[in-house]
Amino acid sequence: MSDRSGQFEGDDPFVLARTWLAEGEDTEINDANAIALATVDHNGLPNVRMVLLKEIEDAAFVFYTNYESRKAQELDQAGKAAFVMHHKSKTRQIRVRGLVTKEDGPQADAYYKSRSLKSRLGAWASAQSQPLASRASLMAEVAKVTAKHGTDPERPPHWGGYRITPLEMEFWADGAFRLHDRFRWSRETLDADWKVERLCP
Repeated sequence: MSDRSGQFEGDDPFVLARTWLAEGEDTEINDANAIALATVDHNGLPNVRMVLLKEIEDAAFVFYTNYESRKAQELDQAGKAAFVMHHKSKTRQIRVRGLVTKEDGPQADAYYKSRSLKSRLGAWASAQSQPLASRASLMAEVAKVTAKHGTDPERPPHWGGYRITPLEMEFWADGAFRLHDRFRWSRETLDADWKVERLCP
């Protein structure tokens, strides 16, 4: 039996993650929903980059990207990913490891529609992760897609969401003298019950 209390209390890790994110939004200077997303390529070589987490669902975490990007190719190939959300202002972080599926339906359409027009057009114009001759050539492509798609573009077929459903989540908070508090929620399969353990710092 773990001795969770205070900021670690609760029986649902997704509720806890939403609480920590909401509290971080009150104190972080920029992008409290930024996560460092880790993937591996076909050789097992890791990649990590910052993306914006857009939703914490009842059982998963959702973000959006270009499906032709390197990160998307690696997500599709491995079907697994990990991320960390770190709030320096709160001296705590959440680590997640899990299985990946695409969110390529109405939910992705709705999120795309909620973005600014320039961001929506940018999704059409940018061949993410591909070599680019110059910024001027990118802006020329933006002008071209603006003329073609107008002021209410549909979601591009190469752009949408990914959902990470965790097998493991860890909540970490800074402690005095580097005696940090760490609690790991883990399960063998997605339909198994969570096991919660306190970890040594």
